[in-house]
Amino acid sequence: MAEFTEIVHEKCMAFADRIVKLNDYLLQMESKKEELRAKKEKRKAIPIYLHSVANICNQLLRAGTSIGANNAEAINAISKADYKSKSFIALKEARESLYWIELLHRNKYLDEKQYDSIHGDCEELVRILVSRCKKLDGEDK
Repeated sequence: MAEFTEIVHEKCMAFADRIVKLNDYLLQMESKKEELRAKKEKRKAIPIYLHSVANICNQLLRAGTSIGANNAEAINAISKADYKSKSFIALKEARESLYWIELLHRNKYLDEKQYDSIHGDCEELVRILVSRCKKLDGEDK
């Protein structure tokens, strides 16, 4: 079981790393696009934090990094109930991450290749966490 726990932890950390890098990349790209638009239109650039993509990225950053944080709390839980609670929260955060990834894709901030890659990694975490949560629910019956 400890080996599986370590694998899940590493997958959560790797996903969080990707989310942090994706956040920085998307904000940098959007900032450059805005600078070019502003220069072309001879106006002052609108700060990136006022763009909707910044808010979506922030939501994804929070949810995507929270998966691993809640998984870590589950691993170090003080009770079975605490373990179950943190595991379910990690699952909810993974599902929320899927939503924000889909929204970025629908609004053309992620191309097909980027979307397939990050969405696939997140779906894998969801499947792992669903499996864990189903086992925990089964233990209560």
